[in-house]
Amino acid sequence: MSDPLAIGMLGLAGMFVLIVLHVPIGAAMGIAGFVAFGLIAGFAPALTLFGTEAASALGNVDLAAIPLFLLMGGFASVAGMSADLYRLAQALCGHWRGGLAYSTIFACAGFGAVCGSSVATAATMTSVAMPEMRSRGYRASLATGCIAAGGTLGILVPPSIIIVLYAVLTEQFVVTLYVAAVVPCLIAVAFLLAATAIVVRLDSAAGPAGPKADRAELVAALARSWTAVFLALVMAVGIYTGLFTVNEAAAVGAALAFFFATARKRLTRRIFYSTLVESASTTGMIYMMLIGANVLSYFVSASGLPEATVQGIRQLGWPPLLVMAALLAMFVVLGAIFEEVSVMLITLPFVLPMIEGFGYSPVWWGIINVIVIEIGMIAPPIGLNVFVVHSLTRDVPIRTIYAGIMPFFYAELALLAVLVAFPALTMALPAALGMK
Repeated sequence: MSDPLAIGMLGLAGMFVLIVLHVPIGAAMGIAGFVAFGLIAGFAPALTLFGTEAASALGNVDLAAIPLFLLMGGFASVAGMSADLYRLAQALCGHWRGGLAYSTIFACAGFGAVCGSSVATAATMTSVAMPEMRSRGYRASLATGCIAAGGTLGILVPPSIIIVLYAVLTEQFVVTLYVAAVVPCLIAVAFLLAATAIVVRLDSAAGPAGPKADRAELVAALARSWTAVFLALVMAVGIYTGLFTVNEAAAVGAALAFFFATARKRLTRRIFYSTLVESASTTGMIYMMLIGANVLSYFVSASGLPEATVQGIRQLGWPPLLVMAALLAMFVVLGAIFEEVSVMLITLPFVLPMIEGFGYSPVWWGIINVIVIEIGMIAPPIGLNVFVVHSLTRDVPIRTIYAGIMPFFYAELALLAVLVAFPALTMALPAALGMK
């Protein structure tokens, strides 16, 4: 077979077959890319890709932020910062109807700023918030739904690991993407809060009001949560003022989180070792997927599949918004099936040329890409965050969690529609700061 386009299609089919056979996604992309590129350009050049792409990924300074952010999130979790943030939010709004659900969403956004992972945020907040909501008589559907949906904020609120990856792969400035994420983050939190308000208005028993915290309790919550607030402020001020590069901010954040965990005497030798091992294993998984994706991108480019895809879509005569709607629907489905990093890595070589061909900014698409993947993480009938919450609340039927997710799922779809219809909401802040 000498037709590169046919080889490209067979290569992609082979990759998905390997994934179905439970081959790790990074390995599946690398194997499919190697074989297909070898058939197109020869196996000697294809073999060198594993060396050159591995060296390129491991030598990329920008990617060094990933293990540091993972360490920061691990140490912050050990230090109990998620519980501190939740208690502060609870003291502020726990006396409202649905107040603990509001508190959970606020705490998820706050912990996302010191964690950067959706799954980690959902898992941590399940153990922190679920017992409190149960003790106050909250319906299991609302409790689990707001945790799973709030957890998706972990990959949108800076510093987000997936945004760092997107910036490296598309050669965009990480800080520009972080700035572009600020307004969508605020809108996302507002929409999730609005969904909670609608649920408790329609069913007041879903989230009964609790006692109002007195001044002493509020002061105690503020005093306890200062470490998390301080860490988030140092990161935000350092990155957005240019005082730190993203890598330096990650290093400072990891060091501060380590210091706070040690000062609170929670960092035993065993916990320290397990945090390092977990961060290292996650980093290894990400690098493996990144190297595999880079090998895959070589064969995708050589096959001419992106150009053929763009040309085929243009021949359909569909308006850009209709094409965008089809792409977003595809991402929701993929986000429900695959882990968020792999979705982005698999699709980027095809989708980004199409988006740029329609005249959209790659910075805008990066934020939209993250949001649509996070929607997939709570989308029925799979949704990774749903299974994370269910694994920690085995007595709650999974159908109950899906029922609780739906108002938040619709809220995130509304968020996506607003940001697609009005790209200026995403790009206004970077433009005001003179960023491209």
